[in-house]
Amino acid sequence: MASGEGGRKFDMIVFGASGFTGQFVVEEIARTQDEEGKLNWAIAGRSMSKLQNVLKEATKHTGKDLENLDIIIADVTSENSLHEMCKQTKVILNCVGPYQLYGDPVVKACIENKTHHIDISGEPLFLENTQLVYDGKAKEAGIYVLECCGFDSIPSDMGIVFLKNQFKGDLSHVEGYMVFIYDTLTSNLNAGTWKSAVYSYSNADKCKAVCKQLKKEPLPKGKYGNPKRSLIFYSKDTNGWCVHFMGVDRSVVLRSQRYNYEERKERPIQFNAYMKLANIIGVMYMMFIGALFGILTRFSLGIKILEKFPKVMSLGFFDPNGPSRKQIAGASFTLDLFGYGYKDKLDDLNKQHEEEPTEKIVAKVSGPDAGYVTTPICMVQAAYTLLKEQKNLPQGGGVFTPGAAFSKTSLVDRLNKHGLKFEIIQK
Repeated sequence: MASGEGGRKFDMIVFGASGFTGQFVVEEIARTQDEEGKLNWAIAGRSMSKLQNVLKEATKHTGKDLENLDIIIADVTSENSLHEMCKQTKVILNCVGPYQLYGDPVVKACIENKTHHIDISGEPLFLENTQLVYDGKAKEAGIYVLECCGFDSIPSDMGIVFLKNQFKGDLSHVEGYMVFIYDTLTSNLNAGTWKSAVYSYSNADKCKAVCKQLKKEPLPKGKYGNPKRSLIFYSKDTNGWCVHFMGVDRSVVLRSQRYNYEERKERPIQFNAYMKLANIIGVMYMMFIGALFGILTRFSLGIKILEKFPKVMSLGFFDPNGPSRKQIAGASFTLDLFGYGYKDKLDDLNKQHEEEPTEKIVAKVSGPDAGYVTTPICMVQAAYTLLKEQKNLPQGGGVFTPGAAFSKTSLVDRLNKHGLKFEIIQK
């Protein structure tokens, strides 16, 4: 892999490396760096001592000697430090969240210094606002701002790309069912994820306002699409009770479908995302969390309570200390994608199939722990793909979702080689 392009010292810098997820991103690069030829990279954050500790931990867990890796001091509150960081690299892997609080200055600095930016955000307001404010500026600078390049939402978005590529006719609509698997009842998530969810819910109205400014016209769809589902429902496809998935997967997939329809003249696919629950306890937990967020995120005191007491308010599932490495090693996920469509392809995008779909295809995306193994794998492979296959990305730069940016690249193949699995179950 070439380095030093445009006088840049590094191919990539992990910003926020001392954060909980940042640590695992550093370790993933360390494990895979030799696969990509000569790779020059560094880590960045606010505290030298914490960053040095990150390298010690990464060396211990990967067996790679990172003692001489460069460390850069940068802080989202210091515009100069962000500029100095961005000037040195081709790509910033931004792990500093919540992005609604800290993401904007980093994106701005990247664009002004013509540095590509990759995030792992699942926060709707940040994502939509970045699209609104920075898409044109990124195009002018000729750089890529790649959003949602972690578990949110590469498995779903690239899963749809994979499914569509395996389907010979017109794919009409897809239902995705997520299952999270833990080998212990005490598994938990880092409180940073909880905090991001709190801000996402509390800013729902602001997000709707941004979406209106984007002036998105409804995508065309046929007479038969995804069935309407109640808040909690039993799925015959998965043989289990399910709820609507609270993440951003649906909106991200639809953004990709919009780009493919408007720019690539491809027929858009409808998509809904659900989560299959293991048992009645899971049903009750999701009802509790939904009600809690629905009530407390409506006023400032409620938001402060949720933010300050994540472990108590989540009944122990979100912990400021995060899960242990043993818990992470015992976690995994599966995503079943049920696609419906037609044997024939209509050449005219303005024409719709009037009959009920007759064809069905099922794909499965599976992988290790979603937050701290799958997310680093996705982020790092997205960065390698950007560096190695830029000619296969949409030309000219801009703000993109994974399905829009990587649909013509080898990203799915790369993920298949690094711990995730994309496979067709029924065709």
